[in-house]
Formats: sequence, C-alpha cells, structure tokens
Amino acid sequence: MSALRDLIAEELDRPAMAEARVMTDAILARHGDRVAAVLFYGSCLRTGDAAGILDLYVLTDSPRAYHGRAWPALLNAALPPTVSYLEVPGPSGTVRAKVAVMSTAAFARAVRGQGIDTTVWARFCQPAALLHARDAASRAAVVDAVARAVVTAAGWAVLLGPEGGTPADLWTALFRHTYGAELRAERGDRPDQLYAWAAARYDRLLPLALAGKPSPRDRASARRRWLLRRWPGKGLNLLRLVKAAFTFENGVDYILWKLERHAGRPVRITGWQRRHPILAAPALLLRLWREGVIR
Repeated sequence: MSALRDLIAEELDRPAMAEARVMTDAILARHGDRVAAVLFYGSCLRTGDAAGILDLYVLTDSPRAYHGRAWPALLNAALPPTVSYLEVPGPSGTVRAKVAVMSTAAFARAVRGQGIDTTVWARFCQPAALLHARDAASRAAVVDAVARAVVTAAGWAVLLGPEGGTPADLWTALFRHTYGAELRAERGDRPDQLYAWAAARYDRLLPLALAGKPSPRDRASARRRWLLRRWPGKGLNLLRLVKAAFTFENGVDYILWKLERHAGRPVRITGWQRRHPILAAPALLLRLWREGVIR
C-alpha cells in the first residue's frame, strides 16, 4: 500500500482548472471549516472542458453542521451522498458544478466496497484531484480513502475480468460491471473510453493494488456476490433519485440548464413551477415534449 499511497498522493496534487478552483472557493466561502476536503473527478477533469458540469465531492465531519438543518443531515446519513447544483461566476463565464456531500467517515467506509453500493469506489479508482484539504489529517484521510478505492476496484477487476486478461481487459470488465450496477445513460463504449483516457495510469496501478492471484473458486464466489450488488445497486440509485427530489438544492436550475443546452434556446417556467417542481412536472414535461425540447 505504501507505493500505491505515494502514487495516489502525487496524483491528487495535480493542477486543476481555474474553474474548479473558483467553485471550491465558493463552497468554502459558504461553509468554511465545515468542509474537510473537496475532490474533483469526472469527465471535466479528464477532458479539461469547463463548459460542462464539474463533478465535485465535498467531505465533512458533520453533515448536520454543513447542511444547517437536521432533516437534510439525516437523509444524508441514511443515503449518502446528498447532491446540489451550483453556479458561480468564473474566469470565462458561468461555472456549473454538481456537488455531492457526504461525511468523511461514510466516504472511508464506502471505498472499502463491503456493502452493495459500488458508486463511490468505482468513481474514485478513476483520476481525481484534491482541490482542498482543511489540514494535514484531512489530506491523509483522503489519500488513504482514494488508495483504498483503487485496491477495492483492482480486486474486483481481476475477479470479474477474464482469467489471464490484460490490464485493459480487466479494467474495462470492471467498468462494465459497475455501470451495470447503476442507472446510467452513457453509451455502451463508455468503459473502453474510461480506460483509454488514462491507460498507462491504470496499468501502473493494477500490480500495486493487487494482493494476490485469485483462484477459480474465488472467481465463482465473486460472480455470485456481484449479483447482490448489480440489481440492488440499481434500486439504491433509484432511491437516491427519489431522495434528490426533496434534497437536490437548485435542482430546477440544473434541469433547466440541461434542457436549454439540449434545445439550444431558453426554457421558460413560472414562479409556481419553480417553487413546486414535483407537482408541476407532468404538465411541464408534456409542454416540453410538444415543443420538441425532449423526446
């Protein structure tokens, strides 16, 4: 783990785009020391394209202190993370981000992969940048957690991938399985793209993260255990979507931005529709379908 941890620590210190720094500063201005760490990951990190929506993870010691109210904190503790959408002025226009918040302790548990949820370790075995750490202890906790996510992912990769497969075979097999355990809309070649974006990195990480070679019995057991993650994992994602209807801060702005980007023109809604998005959804969706905004 020492060599792996050193490599992850170096990777997390990578320079990040100015837009990600601007968004981090906005989060810190609002929440201060309640933020233990901010991580940047996802497609904007990989491509360097700040025109999309940045993906950030905020870790906090106290969801209650971060959210400021008991109910959102309880929902976060029951089904982390809680997601919000933020827009801030940036160096070349509006910066948009989807911000997922969870406790540092929950993050440390999630990367070990012992439960049915695959989402956290599957994301953070991929490239990430540490935009902020409150102190040395917070930074060390993040480095340890991300290194553990890579260990979890590598272990599943060799169990679920073809015996004797190349690193490319193993990593793409893993990403196919983790995508299959979520509700995702990406194209079928997405696992291949994920590996290709950082192929040399994944090849280097694999031997550092593996504890040993699995036996045929291990493989058979792993495939049975994965079934306990595949379909329940989809159910978990569905529950998160239901939760988001009540906790997704600025969710209306996020959906409008997505629709406007797709339609190429502004999408107008009334004040009542903004205040009551769930009640307004059926009529609004019908109108947008008639106007050709959605299909």
